[in-house]
Amino acid sequence: MSQQIKHVILGTGQLGLAIMDELVAAGQPVTLVNRSGGVNEPLPADVSLETADCNNPDDVARVTEGAEVIFFCVQPAYHQWPEQFPPLAASIIEGVSRNEARLLFGDNLYMYGATAGQPIHEDLPYAAETRKGQARAKVANMLLDAHKASKVAVTIGRASDFYGPRVTDSMAGEMLFAAAMQGKTVNLVGNLDLPHTLTYIRDFARALVTLSENEAAYGRAWHVPSAKTLTQNQFIKLVEAEIGRPIKVRTAGKLIMRLLGIFNPAAGEVVEMMYEFEEPFVVDHSQFAAAFGTQITPHKQAIQETVAWYRQQE
Repeated sequence: MSQQIKHVILGTGQLGLAIMDELVAAGQPVTLVNRSGGVNEPLPADVSLETADCNNPDDVARVTEGAEVIFFCVQPAYHQWPEQFPPLAASIIEGVSRNEARLLFGDNLYMYGATAGQPIHEDLPYAAETRKGQARAKVANMLLDAHKASKVAVTIGRASDFYGPRVTDSMAGEMLFAAAMQGKTVNLVGNLDLPHTLTYIRDFARALVTLSENEAAYGRAWHVPSAKTLTQNQFIKLVEAEIGRPIKVRTAGKLIMRLLGIFNPAAGEVVEMMYEFEEPFVVDHSQFAAAFGTQITPHKQAIQETVAWYRQQE
C-alpha cells in the first residue's frame, strides 16, 4: 500500500461507501477493501480498491500497512452474525494491531436489547436476549477490551436503522423507498404510530469521520446524531410528499416474518428484532452532541437525496 494513504475502509457496502464520500469530499485519498475486488459503481480518482479476506489477519495487516485510520464496516450475512461476527472482529483487531493504526467500528444498537420504551443511551447495560444482539455485544466488548489492553486504539459509533443513498438492506431501504416509488405496497413491521429513530447514512458516515479525528473519542462507544425522531407513519408522510403520491402500507407480524424466513433467512432473522418496532425506540445522542457538536440533515432533505438516488437506479 502507498504510504500516503491515511484512511482504509474495510467493506464496500452502504456504510463503507458513505464514509468514502465523506473523506473524498474533504480531499482525502482512500483505500477500499473487499473480498470480491469490485464495486457496483465507478470510484473517484483518489480512491483505490484492494482485495483481501478480512477473516485472515495477515490479509488485514497487509491492506492496512502504512494507514493511520481503519474503518471497520465489513460484516457477515445477517443470519450468520452469531457464528461469524466475533471471529471476523478478532481477525481485524489482530491485523490492524500489527500496524498501530486506529480502528473505527460502525455499530448498531442491538446489544442493549429491549428498553421498555426508555431513551436509548450509551450508559445502558448490554442486556440483549437475542442471538444477534448478543453477537453485537460480544464484538463491542472484544473491541473495547483490545483498546483497554493497548492492543489497538478503538472507538465505536452507533446508529439506529438507517436510510439514504445506496441503502437497500434496511427497513427504510428498498422495502420502503423502492416499493413506494414503484407504486407497490410497502411492507413494514410493528406499530407504525410509535416513535422510531432513523439515522441518515450520510450523517452516520460524517459522525464516524468526526470520531476518527478526535483523540477524546477513543475507548468507548458513541451514539451518532440523528434527526428528530418520528413515527413510521410520520416518516411515510414525508416520503409521500417527496414522491408526489400516496403510499400503500401493509404491516407484517411475527408469523408472517417466520413464514418468509423459510425462503429468505434474513427475513426470518427479523422476528427476534421486532421488539424495536413494538415499543418506542428513541435514541439519545446528547453525549456526542456535547463532545463534538452536531451536523444533522433534516429528514425532508435526506428523503429528497434518497429519492433522487433511487430514481437514478431506475
